[in-house]
Amino acid sequence: MGMVAGKITIEDSCLSSGVREVNGSLVCVGTGLNLAGQISVLSKSYIENADVVFSLVPDGFAQRWLETLNNDVRSLQPFYAQGDEIKNRRDTYDQMVEAILEQVRAGKRVVCALYGHPGVFACVSHFAIAQALDEGYRAKMEPGISAEACLWADLGIDPGQSGHQSFEASQFMFYKHTPDPTTHLLLWQIGIAGEHTLTEFNTSSDRLQILVEQLNEWYPLEHEITIYEAPTLPIQQARVDKLLLRDLPFARLTSISTLLIPPSSKLEVNHAILSKLGITEADLG
Repeated sequence: MGMVAGKITIEDSCLSSGVREVNGSLVCVGTGLNLAGQISVLSKSYIENADVVFSLVPDGFAQRWLETLNNDVRSLQPFYAQGDEIKNRRDTYDQMVEAILEQVRAGKRVVCALYGHPGVFACVSHFAIAQALDEGYRAKMEPGISAEACLWADLGIDPGQSGHQSFEASQFMFYKHTPDPTTHLLLWQIGIAGEHTLTEFNTSSDRLQILVEQLNEWYPLEHEITIYEAPTLPIQQARVDKLLLRDLPFARLTSISTLLIPPSSKLEVNHAILSKLGITEADLG
């Protein structure tokens, strides 16, 4: 792996197997959720050594911090609808990808820095990497600390104890998913649950009531649930609001709200498998 002034270079660290030799490269990195403190050494080095850095971060503090690492940081936020403008988010994402690829095609070392994990609920990175690879450029993704990683830490939950399931809230509503009430259930982007037009950024109490009725097939209305929001600044605390499932339609939700539904039933022992393994229920502790 090559070094420049003690730092890793994009050219030397990008995977190049099967990619023809052309100038220009793309690395999508995650900055973590909490400003400056959750970015990896490798991702920070990519930002510092890039010719161009595109950013999608939650606030001006994060944007200004990135600008201390590189002299050419370009926010992708202006591609979203502004003011009263109604714009399909697919068009927004296409425009973001084209802006990124334009610089890659110009032979630049390009980094796209997204808050959290760059591959989790961040389709721009996946689209841009796929397009860059299709055109013969070097492109890859570096992982980052996601909201899910923060959730387990802030709530003191080990998902390995009973397992967990994870769905985007609207997708959960639109398709026939079957949750396992013996595990933790995460519903992401609960703040836009039931929204299908890709033009709105909030849900309604009516849509949430439909979700409650759907969840009631597996969870009692009196089951305690949690609205979680990871902090994005060191001075902030995680939002952990506990309420009953029946009260979800009246909850205050934002674009970063996640719904956690803890298990409502105990794990059931699979006696048939235990018998084949020669294990008794007492052996499980």
